[in-house]
Amino acid sequence: MDCQAFWLTIRLSALVAAILLVVGLPVACWITYSNWRWKFLAEAVFALPIVLPPTVLGFYVLVALGPHSPLGRGWEALTGHTLAFTFEGLVVGSILYSFPFAVQPFAASFATVDPRLVAASHTLGASRLRTFFRVTLPLSVSGVVTGVALSFAHTMGEFGVVLMVGGNIPGVTRTVSIDIYDKVQAVNYSGANATAVVLLAISFATLSVVYGLNRRVWVWK
Repeated sequence: MDCQAFWLTIRLSALVAAILLVVGLPVACWITYSNWRWKFLAEAVFALPIVLPPTVLGFYVLVALGPHSPLGRGWEALTGHTLAFTFEGLVVGSILYSFPFAVQPFAASFATVDPRLVAASHTLGASRLRTFFRVTLPLSVSGVVTGVALSFAHTMGEFGVVLMVGGNIPGVTRTVSIDIYDKVQAVNYSGANATAVVLLAISFATLSVVYGLNRRVWVWK
């Protein structure tokens, strides 16, 4: 197994899961509580990566990060290199690809919180932010854990987006899924199987822990 590709994948997945936790919570909160008439259009946009072919998403992300885009030019002027075919570019593409896998469990969990508890908190003078952290979030821990775990596992197994956005640069953008593909192309089935088994075990362990923890009653004090 290519240990370099493995640790790069772990680092990418952990970073993406952490960023989606920070970004996804307010988005999920807005989805749950907003009364905006056209909210369903935003929800459809957020959910697009679930149904969109990874190569299509990867192509548009590559164009958006390329040297001819405003974002690409701005990043190049700031750092001296473009976002495409870099680890940072992989992070951006992976965040977009795994976004609904974090936000949807968050929002579903927020929606199960008894609105009377939220109203009672407001009646007692608590602000919206304080109510969120003291009432809504503690009662939604299972959904938050599920979203973080799913985004982590989903990022670990992605292939099309990382290949389109990052290419196949050893130590920079070569992830485990691309390493497996390379081994299959080289007819190294034993090596591909060894790497795939490790990825399978990690994914299974992650989901088992999530489902096991969600069977218990979460108490956040």
